[in-house]
Amino acid sequence: MFDTLSDRFEGIFGKLRGKGRLSEEDVDEALREIRLALLEADVNFEVVKGMVARIRERAVGEELSKALNPSQQIVKIVLEALTESLGGEAMTVTFAAKPPTVVLMAGLQGSGKTTNSAKLANLFKSQGRNPLLVGADLQRPAAVEQLRTLGAQIDVPVFSEPSDPVTVARAALDEAKRLGRDVIICDTAGRLAIDAELMEEVRQISEVLDPHYTFLVVDAMTGQDAVTVAESFHSTLELDGVILTKLDGDARGGAALSVKEVVGRPIAFASIGEKIDEFEVFYPDRLASRILGMGDIETLIEKAEAAYEEEEAEEAAQRLLEGTFTLDDFLHQMQQIKKMGPLGNLIGMMPGMPKEVRDVEIEDSQVARIEAIIKSMTPEERMKPEIIDGSRRLRIANGSGMKPQDVSGLVTQFGEMKKMMKQLGMTPKKPKRKGGGKRNKRRKGGRTTSKAPARMADPSSVLEEQLESLEGLRLPGLPVNDE
Repeated sequence: MFDTLSDRFEGIFGKLRGKGRLSEEDVDEALREIRLALLEADVNFEVVKGMVARIRERAVGEELSKALNPSQQIVKIVLEALTESLGGEAMTVTFAAKPPTVVLMAGLQGSGKTTNSAKLANLFKSQGRNPLLVGADLQRPAAVEQLRTLGAQIDVPVFSEPSDPVTVARAALDEAKRLGRDVIICDTAGRLAIDAELMEEVRQISEVLDPHYTFLVVDAMTGQDAVTVAESFHSTLELDGVILTKLDGDARGGAALSVKEVVGRPIAFASIGEKIDEFEVFYPDRLASRILGMGDIETLIEKAEAAYEEEEAEEAAQRLLEGTFTLDDFLHQMQQIKKMGPLGNLIGMMPGMPKEVRDVEIEDSQVARIEAIIKSMTPEERMKPEIIDGSRRLRIANGSGMKPQDVSGLVTQFGEMKKMMKQLGMTPKKPKRKGGGKRNKRRKGGRTTSKAPARMADPSSVLEEQLESLEGLRLPGLPVNDE
């Protein structure tokens, strides 16, 4: 979504880095370009005005003049201003001491209320909660059936009845107590546009439920209109937060950067894909970092820790560094990485990735081609790929639907990766993290010898190694830059 804005910021900061010490004129020119970039991204004009004013106040002051590297200080100031506009810090949902905790979902038709109600229930379930989904959208045909289908996918019960939305909401409270459910998520009806009937219905439901949290589901593709919608709902319901959908789309991102400052309510969650688990807590600082092309190592590590078992990751790292890593191991690591989401998204989270690498679209189907090649090999060929000769190569190509040269390229580059990692003899160093927690208590990496096998600092280290190896592989069907 923020690719265009990221490219603009990259160009602006590139000019600043080439100037060393910055004059007030240099700062003014950069601020003009930042203002234009934000307006082109469909950010609310008043938000842009306030953000640029905050950046200017710090950038032309004493703070910048004392900086050893003024251009880096400008980047830091812009990062902090973006983070503030996006909400400052992540919203924390506190569950009621006396269950159930009631969540009301509101929004226009087509914004994704029903799907995101199920996504939110899935997130709460992963946190050890027992949610109940409530279908109070009795106007849209098959809305309740859609909710039941989604509920079945995540094994969460759905309550509804053919009466009226207010009666359904009232009965849902009793149903949650009867089933011992500690969270109620109520999906309400929407309209194509805001009208008095919609607002009155959702107000009555809110009155009956007395929700602990009221979330407005907003389609990020609607741009500044999303902010107008949020203002209207907030005046009726007193929103607690916003759930932004289609954050993986190609909209310009103005809604995300405007809603907090205009409405005064934070973005609580973000839907980052169509799958039921592609839904996460919204972290303003992490998104700001990604917008400025600085990656998102925190989210990357969290995804790695969710996908990898530490003991299994340590064994894989040891085999990689000892040169005993096989194509079976490589296939397993690729499958673990796929659990973390689209490979292109993961690459975008890695700090320091050049624009050319970030812009390459790597489809799941393209990664699947490498899997097909490896799965077409015999166990012996996966263990010792050097035995693959012309006839074996042709058989593997026919079995995977690829060309013999694709098989040859994969085997050759896998061998080069193994050689390189064996020569290194140590795991890549992991960036230092702020704060405590169990991640900081993991064992440190060490040198690999016959007497002291390598230990891995964190499952994310294996991720970094595998992403680097994937970056070197020429996936069949991808453009290749041989410069």
